[in-house]
Amino acid sequence: MEIFWYLPTQGDERYLGTTIGRRPATYPYMQQIAQAVDKLGYGGMLIGTGQKQDTWIVASSLISVTERLRFLVAFRPAIMSPSLAVRMAATFDQISNGRIILNVVTGGDTKELAKDGIFLAHDQRYELTDEFLTIWRSLMQGDEVTFNGRHLKVAGAKLQFPPVQKPYPTLYFGGSSDAALQVAAKHIDVYLTWGEPPNQVAEKIAKVRRLAAEQGRTVRFGIRMHVIVRETTQQAWDAANELIQYVDDEAIAAAHRRFAQSESEGQRRMAQLHNGDRQNLEISPNLWAGVGLVRGGAGTALVGDAETVAARMLEYADLGIDTFVFSGYPHLEEAYRVAELLFPRLPVQTPGLALPQQVASTFSEFVTKTDLLRPQPV
Repeated sequence: MEIFWYLPTQGDERYLGTTIGRRPATYPYMQQIAQAVDKLGYGGMLIGTGQKQDTWIVASSLISVTERLRFLVAFRPAIMSPSLAVRMAATFDQISNGRIILNVVTGGDTKELAKDGIFLAHDQRYELTDEFLTIWRSLMQGDEVTFNGRHLKVAGAKLQFPPVQKPYPTLYFGGSSDAALQVAAKHIDVYLTWGEPPNQVAEKIAKVRRLAAEQGRTVRFGIRMHVIVRETTQQAWDAANELIQYVDDEAIAAAHRRFAQSESEGQRRMAQLHNGDRQNLEISPNLWAGVGLVRGGAGTALVGDAETVAARMLEYADLGIDTFVFSGYPHLEEAYRVAELLFPRLPVQTPGLALPQQVASTFSEFVTKTDLLRPQPV
């Protein structure tokens, strides 16, 4: 089992739906999170894409201040050429000595995509992603590529220097539509689902496995969700309720209108889990949909004491999930909590390099060395 953490390049929060306790995404703060995640033994850190700080630049800036942390770099195929993406990824792989993995994000929000000049329909975007990955994978393996597709064309393209990882850095990908699942089956190493109830996750895993088998391939599986773990169950549920204490009905309604405009099948499935009803948010034992009331994308969290949350994770692992990509608010403090409370209870695989003792090794030690837990000015 691998546990990844998330870097909030859009800024961090203590509560949803308010600016109280909000932290801007300054470089010192992001570096602090990255170094903590590195020291604590997480398997990697997701850096998202979209209308926020540039993923590649942020990730590159953190190579020299971390030692073993792998960077799950999210990028959109429609924004860059596959040849350029190959050179960027291979360069990062060499400089970091094999610490890049890639999250391919086709995108489902047409308004957001339009800001980057992308005006393709839903299935066309996945057609482009298919062509992109066909070229990308061939180039990474040293082939000279000439390709004439519906959306992309290259002539005589070739990567002039090899990546460290063979045959290429691991490819992650998420998407719930039929078009997305076909791309995953054909190209992807690790399929990421958002945190749906176990029965829904099992159905999705079975479908991707079947489609991959038709391509003569096998695929690993991961899950992207939040986590709220405390020493007692009551403390965990209190923390969950505190997280959304400033979320009002108007904010929920506005978020639902925004979600309804998305073409993302995954977003539709997330919104259906709660339907804007804050009274029925525990949609499966210890699986809470409160984050998704106002946040797009991953909208569920595992909530409970450490023993219970670990047991729920093992239930997902029994379905085939081997990578958990977690978030927690605020991300610095919660990285410590998760590592301290959950790691000892799970078969966690961590990178093996020894690290200098530059950051606190436990959450308790962290609390004594920083005042970040104090209320922040608005």
